[in-house]
Amino acid sequence: MNHLTSPKDRVRADSLLKFCKQQLGVNYKYASINPKVGFDCSGFVYYVFNHFNIKVSRSSIDYSSCCKEINVDSCKIGDVIVFTGTNINNRNPGHVGIIISNQGEELAFIHSSSNKKKSGVKISTYKESPYYKKRFLKIVRVAIVY
Repeated sequence: MNHLTSPKDRVRADSLLKFCKQQLGVNYKYASINPKVGFDCSGFVYYVFNHFNIKVSRSSIDYSSCCKEINVDSCKIGDVIVFTGTNINNRNPGHVGIIISNQGEELAFIHSSSNKKKSGVKISTYKESPYYKKRFLKIVRVAIVY
């Protein structure tokens, strides 16, 4: 499933960033796409893109075979970063977030985390979190963000 097929699959970077950041602090809630209740990781990604009428998968596992894979050095705001689940030995997608940094900047992403210390929608950087580096699988482009 490649989502880069129509003009409706486009969103302005500033609009995407603003909407993502409005969700900061929303609780983590497994299997939810409702900001009043909370989000799981793929529910957050789904909710954000759905707000802009861009259809994406509701499940993190689907990111194993959808969309155009992007080199880490070429990723940009709005790309989806894909990680394993908490078991890094299982190399299937289990966690996703949205890139919020530009090319050449430290890789940062916004996601809904089930981390016991600080769960919910938050911003993480790839550099500060070796935990995520070990779990990294790929980055995919689901929309044209300009």
